Parts: sequence; structure tokens; C-alpha cells
Amino acid sequence: MFNDKFYSKFVLGINITNPLTNQAMRLILPFLTYFLISTSFSVYAQKAGVLESLDEKLTQLPSVVSVEKWEAEKPFQANYKIVIEQPIDHNKPDGATFNQRIYLSHNDFATPMVMITEGYAASNHYTSELAEMLDANQLIVEHRYFGESAPEEMDWQYLTTRQAADDHHHIVELFKQIYTGKWINTGISKGGQTTLYHRYYYPEDVDISIPYVAPLNFEIEDPRIYKFLNSVGDAACRKKIFEFQRRLLERREEILPFMKWYCFGKGQNFAIGRETAYEYAVLEYSFAFWQWGSNCENIPGKNATVDEMLEHLIDVVGFSLYSEKGVAYYAPFFYQAMTELGYYGFDTTGLRHLLKYATEPTNTIFAPKLGLPFDASLNQKVNQWIRKSGNRIIYVYGELDTWSATAVSPSRKTDSMRIIMKGKAHHDARISNMTAQNKEKVMAALNRWLNE
Repeated sequence: MFNDKFYSKFVLGINITNPLTNQAMRLILPFLTYFLISTSFSVYAQKAGVLESLDEKLTQLPSVVSVEKWEAEKPFQANYKIVIEQPIDHNKPDGATFNQRIYLSHNDFATPMVMITEGYAASNHYTSELAEMLDANQLIVEHRYFGESAPEEMDWQYLTTRQAADDHHHIVELFKQIYTGKWINTGISKGGQTTLYHRYYYPEDVDISIPYVAPLNFEIEDPRIYKFLNSVGDAACRKKIFEFQRRLLERREEILPFMKWYCFGKGQNFAIGRETAYEYAVLEYSFAFWQWGSNCENIPGKNATVDEMLEHLIDVVGFSLYSEKGVAYYAPFFYQAMTELGYYGFDTTGLRHLLKYATEPTNTIFAPKLGLPFDASLNQKVNQWIRKSGNRIIYVYGELDTWSATAVSPSRKTDSMRIIMKGKAHHDARISNMTAQNKEKVMAALNRWLNE
């Protein structure tokens, strides 16, 4: 039921205390009601027409295999799961292909497009902070060789940063036929690395890049990681971490039976052996502790029970990475890490004499055996490009995150910025968690670049 006072006061701003005004309102209210209802239907019909037009445009794009419309979720008008066909080898576009999974969230054809370059599988839609901040459209792109975006035969030679960048370039070319606004590519961790590689190979594809917590490693086992772990936090916490690792190895035989039943319940089997997996988890503990922002007060002390020690190790590291399922899932990542991305090793100082199974620990054992030699020159070239030509890029890192050890160092010669967030770790180094001052700097840069 319509309320005369509501429409007169809040819609027209008319003074309802005047009796003449009330009489006039009774005369015009039916026409006003008709106008408002018809306008609402008109806006609705216009939006529906836009979405119907978008449906048609998507299905007509070259390379599109399927378009599945999902229920719209705020702040978007429509969500889609789209499958496109990509060459396995972009140097042979008429050769074998694979299907790549992406998610499109539509806002407006003229607003910016945020393209999220995932580093792994992408099994669902989500709303990024950038898309929400900018009222932007959004594309989530699953990385080649992960999830549903893997070829039938995993021919590893085509899992390269260049081939992945070619995938993203093709997607940009397709969707620029529909979306006319500015483009931003972004990603987190390995997805952030993917963002940088895409921009390196195709610097004109997007206008702005925002890689979060993205390392730039120069070796298979980058020694800068060890330097970081020997200096992060305070000495008392680092000592507590080391002593906990030592006790885990000294009490190995007490803990392993409990680990056995835990892994049995989780369905975790280990090709490298349960005992070896346990020692890898112990060695990984210091890296994971700082990466995920664990609390020094939660480290079990010397009087802790076996249950307490194992539970804490599982909370911080876990064993799934070393299980057969975990190794299979992360095989593409480890292939890339050992051929182009680089990674880290283990500093066993003070612990080596306690190792019985992982006596020569290295993450290379988790990579597929058919890998190419490590290309140590790639990230050096990327680094030189970043320092010379890496404009309109915002690098975001957490001070406590172990991956900040190999953070990008942009040059003052470029129009870019790096923000290292004090007290933040891998999962919470985000613009939304920044200080007001840093948020202002980021938003000022974004507004300037978006309006250039």
C-alpha cells in the first residue's frame, strides 16, 4: 500500500502541512505511482536486456566451449562459469588443445575488469577485494595443468610461464571485445607470480597489476629464505621454534604411532614413507610457522605431551603435502618450481644429526621426474624488467611472511610501489587490512592510473 506522506516528503520534497498541497497530492499520486512503477519495470527490463545481450556475446566468442550461468551474487549482476579452448602449445595453434576453466562476474561493460590469475586450481567463484572496492567486473582464471584445466596427457614441456601467459593473453583478447574499461591483473602467492609473468610477457595487456605476496626466487633453493628465518621475529621466538623441532625429532619414536593413526583416519598414504614425511614436516615447520603467522605462545614447551606436540605440528604444517594425493595435486607446481619459479630448501643446522630418514632433504623429490633443467635466467630477466619498466604495479607483502624473503624490489625509476605490511603474514597481507595511510596511498595510485 502506498503512503501519501512518504511519496510527497521523500520523493518530491513537498511540504505536506499545506492542505492545498495535500489536495494536489491526491490528484497527482495515481500518476506518480504509475510513473514510478513503469520506471522500475523499465530499468529492470533494461538490465535483463543487457544480461541477455551478454549471454549472447559470451556464446559467440571464439574458443568458447560452454557458458553456464550461475545465480547472481552481490556486488555483481551475473556470474558465469565459462570453458574455453586453448592450445597446449601456443606456438602450434592448430595442434592439440585443452579446456580452461574461468569464472566471469559481470557488473558493467564500461567499468574496470579485474582478472585474477590463479596459480593453482580454481574450483569456484569468489569476490576479490579489488572487484568490490572498484565496483569492477571480475575474471578468475584457473592455471593450466591444474583442476579441470589439464590436458588429457600431462606433457610437462608445455607447462611454462610463457605458455601460461599466452593463455591469459588469449583470454584478455577475447574479453576486450566485450569489456571496454581498464584492466587490472592480480593474484595471490603463486597466483601473484603468475600475474607478474603475464605482465612481463604482455606488458600492454592490462593497465595495472597488483600481485599479493608474490616471491621472485633466483635459485631452486634460494638462500635468502635461510637468512630471513634466522632474523625474523625475536631471538626468543626463533629459539623456541628450533627447540620444538629438535624435540619432535628426539621424540620421533613416541610420536610416529600417533601419526600413523591420524593419517589412517585421514586416508593419507605416503610413497616416500610415513617416517620420511614426518621428518619433512618437522623441517618445514619454521617456514610454515612464519608464513601463516603462528603465535610463539602456542608452541608446546618441553613438558608438552605427545598429543600436544603432534596436534601443534599438524595445525602449522600437516602431512597432506607429502601424501600421495598431495604430491599428485601439487606435481604441476613442483614441476614449475624446479624448472622456472625457484623455491627453497632446508637449513638443517643443529638438526642434521637427528635425521634418520630425510638425511638429504630437498623439495625436488616432489617434482615429476621428467623436468627440464632449471632456468636461472628467467627471474633475473623479470627482475630487470620490473626495475626498468615495471610501471603501474603495486606489490603487497606481509612483514612476517617467509615469502617476503624473496620479495620484489621495484626501482624508483618506475611508477610503482611496494607495501610491506607490519605484523602481517601470507594470508592477511591485503589492502583491506592496511593502515589508513597505506590504503590512501594505494587508492590514490589506483585512481590516478584508472583515470590516465
